[in-house]
Amino acid sequence: MGLLGNELAFAQSLTAQEREGVMALGNPKHFAADAHLLTEGDRSSHVLILVKGWVTVSVATDRGATRLILGLRGPGELLGEMAALDPHPRSATVRALGPTEAQVISGDAFRRFLAEHPRVSGLVIRQLTFRLRSADQERSALASLTVLQRLAGRLTELSGSGGAPRSPYVPAGSSVVQLAQDELAASIGATREAVAKSLRLLRTQQIVRTGNRVVEILDPELLALLADGHAESA
Repeated sequence: MGLLGNELAFAQSLTAQEREGVMALGNPKHFAADAHLLTEGDRSSHVLILVKGWVTVSVATDRGATRLILGLRGPGELLGEMAALDPHPRSATVRALGPTEAQVISGDAFRRFLAEHPRVSGLVIRQLTFRLRSADQERSALASLTVLQRLAGRLTELSGSGGAPRSPYVPAGSSVVQLAQDELAASIGATREAVAKSLRLLRTQQIVRTGNRVVEILDPELLALLADGHAESA
């Protein structure tokens, strides 16, 4: 599983000339915390390039109101490209974690730019492939891993203790993940009750300590082992 991509953000993969050209196609827009930048099922076709802030990418699940968070996106990331390239409704909802700024580019302008810049078109195709594989892995984990394994893996990833970049949920130099239990549940496709039960078990083993919207990781090595299914305590 992985919410944080391990590749360069789209804008960072462009040359200075390419970046200047694509950004000139759109206009800046500011979004408040919790605002929807894009909505699943919507038929709009514009794309966004994040300039400031972080967002979650989520999809509805079979449990109705429950959502599964598929990704975290930060500055430089391209969003909404699938709807710009085909006529189908948007496949996910993008929500701002805090005040966010993005460059909004019409689908027509973006498609023309890609036609004129084959290298950039290749970057978009590579990004789409990576994200689709990542989404498939997230869905596969729902069936193949226990809630405890998924939770341990997510906490390891978000904290950066597994070698991944730290997420916006973790203060610099900290081993604390700042997430409520319902947000943790959405990030692994589980119920809040199941996450609470797993956190109790991790507390009993002194692997984590929890507070209000806080999970402090006390034993990152054992947490990583749990994520891989190599520890017996759970």
